[in-house]
Amino acid sequence: MNDRTQPPDISVVIPVFNERANLQPLAARLVPALEGAGIAFEAIFVDDGSQDESLSELRALCSAEPRFRALSFSRNFGKEVAIAAGLDEARGRAVVIMDSDLQHPPEVIPQFIARWREGYKNVYGQRVDRAADPKLRAILTRLFYRIIDRFGDVSLPPGAGDFRLLDRQAVDALLSMRERARFNKGLFAWIGFKSIGVPFEVENRASGASKFNLPRLMSFALDGIMSFSSIPLKVWTYVGLAISCFGLGMAAYYWVRTMLFGVDTPGFPTLVVSIAFFSGVQLISLGVLGEYIARIFNEVKGRPLYLVAERIEGGKRDDAAA
Repeated sequence: MNDRTQPPDISVVIPVFNERANLQPLAARLVPALEGAGIAFEAIFVDDGSQDESLSELRALCSAEPRFRALSFSRNFGKEVAIAAGLDEARGRAVVIMDSDLQHPPEVIPQFIARWREGYKNVYGQRVDRAADPKLRAILTRLFYRIIDRFGDVSLPPGAGDFRLLDRQAVDALLSMRERARFNKGLFAWIGFKSIGVPFEVENRASGASKFNLPRLMSFALDGIMSFSSIPLKVWTYVGLAISCFGLGMAAYYWVRTMLFGVDTPGFPTLVVSIAFFSGVQLISLGVLGEYIARIFNEVKGRPLYLVAERIEGGKRDDAAA
């Protein structure tokens, strides 16, 4: 049995969204992996408003395994917020974050723990390849990492994701940051601390399909760029400067031409194209400003990150809002 009066060595935070078929196989591999490491542990599942039978499956798992706990959100708040909720609940001296689809193999966790015992406080899983990803997604992912490395305030280790172990000191640093447009990969890099990567092979999903389609991935990338870079704002200063220089150059050209050859009949197509082009530039720049303003608006409203509809611990239920 788990002694709840003492904090465990390791807490495992697992966000869940429509993963009913993967939960039993995950538990069957997770418990032996952690018991084999010889540490006291707890696992915290965060049901992010699943629409399948994931919550029922979590109730059954927690009833059978007293070291499991679960939260159920009142609706879908997103994976990044689900991870934040799990960190809020975690009591361990270190916290492991992993997905529930078994693409993050539990057998790698003892390697994380070994590195943690060596003094590393931010131990991240490092994908050795992206063969499991669709080709377009792999290309866009590489492009995104290059943009962040070139223009962002942080540098993301290649192949690093959410699969990692964080020391309690690193977890407390993350908990102090309550922003709503969360990009956890950037936050993990921003807090610093002594870090090291552990290479691992990404497994195929045990069941189901990825919940991150292209529009959601694009939105996620936009959150990451705008959370850790002001370059989308700065670039329009340079675009405006370039267009102004171009306009002055064209004005000088036409002035000289008019002085030498007289006035040409103005061309209607040129006028239409010019108006359309510069109107598009203005609308794009306003759109970028709007994205930043929308994020400021969401922050100043001060709403809670998430609402908990149900807590499950050792077969017990506690309907609550948090």
